[in-house]
Amino acid sequence: MAKKSLGARTLAGPLPAWLIGSYDAAGKPNIMTAAWCGICCSKPPEVSVSLRAATYSHAQIMTRRAFTVSVPPASLVREVDFTGLASGREMDKFAASGLTPVRSELVDAPYVAECPLVLECKVVHVHELGLHTQFIGEILDVKAEEAALDAEGRLIPEALAMIAYLGEFRAYFPLGPSIGKSFAIGRELLEKKP
Repeated sequence: MAKKSLGARTLAGPLPAWLIGSYDAAGKPNIMTAAWCGICCSKPPEVSVSLRAATYSHAQIMTRRAFTVSVPPASLVREVDFTGLASGREMDKFAASGLTPVRSELVDAPYVAECPLVLECKVVHVHELGLHTQFIGEILDVKAEEAALDAEGRLIPEALAMIAYLGEFRAYFPLGPSIGKSFAIGRELLEKKP
């Protein structure tokens, strides 16, 4: 089918709605919402987070060379939106949102106690991309709530109740149930002979 050109835009998605934790120069915990992020390497495990230099968190991550990713459940969507609207320069976003900072034992950054999944990251690469700086963080540890794990200790995706973000629509969406197993659902097509 024919396609209509929409121009160069950031329409790809969905994107995660993650809470990025850092400490400011005075040691005050700060969080911000970020969507320009994702897993970028499997060995070593690394995640990318792209932030504008104007954000309060940018300078903190540059200085401390560490950040956390707290993956919020859909039940925290109001707090997620708030931490993307407010600035840590002007207020304590943890106190204002009612979220609880937890000091990481591995990196110089806090994470959010109420989030069921947390990644603790040390900055290993910094790339200037234009309006954004991309921080590549090596994931030193992943922490998950017991309630989000099955009997074998594997994550239960539905228990995380993750949020997706579509920037062009300025809207959050809950992730739904699985629609198929990767490396399996397409096997039938792989095995077909042309």
